[in-house]
Amino acid sequence: MRARARLISVVLMLIAGAVGVISSTQTWLTVTVDVGSSHDLPVPGASAMPILAPLSLAVMALGLALSIVGRVLRYIFGALSLVIAAILLWQTAVIVFTRPVSSVQAVVTKATGIAGLGPIGQLVEKITGTAWPAITLLAWIVLAVGGILTLVTARDWGTGGRRYRADAAPHAAASGPLDAIDSWDDLSRGQDPTAGEQPR
Repeated sequence: MRARARLISVVLMLIAGAVGVISSTQTWLTVTVDVGSSHDLPVPGASAMPILAPLSLAVMALGLALSIVGRVLRYIFGALSLVIAAILLWQTAVIVFTRPVSSVQAVVTKATGIAGLGPIGQLVEKITGTAWPAITLLAWIVLAVGGILTLVTARDWGTGGRRYRADAAPHAAASGPLDAIDSWDDLSRGQDPTAGEQPR
């Protein structure tokens, strides 16, 4: 399990980030406003939660970087992913469970020209949600699991990213167990990743 922990952590972060990016373009809420007559306005995730798209992209970048960094950065990235997961979990949960007027403010202002939470609150008749906020909430739980797994297992990971180290000898033995990412690096250099293994 621990020999594959890096690959699992990377995949979990990439999945969570990808869901966040996709979700930012999807309709999270539908707000019904009364401007003489009732109108339904779709509210995409990026409008309901402005930090959604940039932090989702950051999560994907963390996942990609995690596949090649050394031990110290593994812990830093693992902790950073947990911080981001906590922020996104909180913000998304607020929308899922309370559907605040602030989450539709930008869309209502763009459609009506009226600004301010007070005046907008008087226009809003109801706010209904789609499945996307709940799906995205699950993605942040997946991200948190990836961050925890990183922190718990980072010291036992293989020496990923060896080809990025200028002082690494081509046939130097790894300081830790090889995983799928290490083996792929060896194969891409034309080396047999099993050549140095001792027979059992």
